[in-house]
Amino acid sequence: MDLLLHACCGPCSMYPQKVLKDQGIEYDMLWYNPNIHPEFEWNRRLINLRLAASHYDVKLFEVEGFMEEYWRSKSYLEEFGSRCRMCYDVRMDMAAKYASENGYDAFSTTLLVSPYQQHDTIIEVCKEKSVKYGIEFYYHDFREGFREGQNMAREIGLYRQKYCGCIFSLEESDLKEKILKSMN
Repeated sequence: MDLLLHACCGPCSMYPQKVLKDQGIEYDMLWYNPNIHPEFEWNRRLINLRLAASHYDVKLFEVEGFMEEYWRSKSYLEEFGSRCRMCYDVRMDMAAKYASENGYDAFSTTLLVSPYQQHDTIIEVCKEKSVKYGIEFYYHDFREGFREGQNMAREIGLYRQKYCGCIFSLEESDLKEKILKSMN
């Protein structure tokens, strides 16, 4: 199988990459995360994903995107009902489309590793995109290795973020002041 793995960040990619390597699955990674705000954080996560890709000697394709104004407008609520649903939809649409247009057999996402994400919603969105673009969605419940992946990230010195990425999760974080201070 030739898989395209959407990756949200370096730490969350570590365990899924280990699993795919152990299973002998050929894969490349895709960075498309217009949800990550502010721009400093977007750049920091991309740099660390590059390090994770390099650690596993995997190709990383980068698709630009930064949609802070869209997030702040909340105009997506009518269509998607929630910011999380919209966030998954935007990213998985790009992942499935990119995989379909570039000859991959399937797509997946590192979002499936986090116990903090809405796992069932991610699966639902990925299945919808699978149908829309005529490409297989490769499902694996990577949550089993979340802590292992975080430890792996720590071992190679990756930055491990304290919020999911969107401007609202930053504003709602108990660690907001510490996070903002780290951006200076």
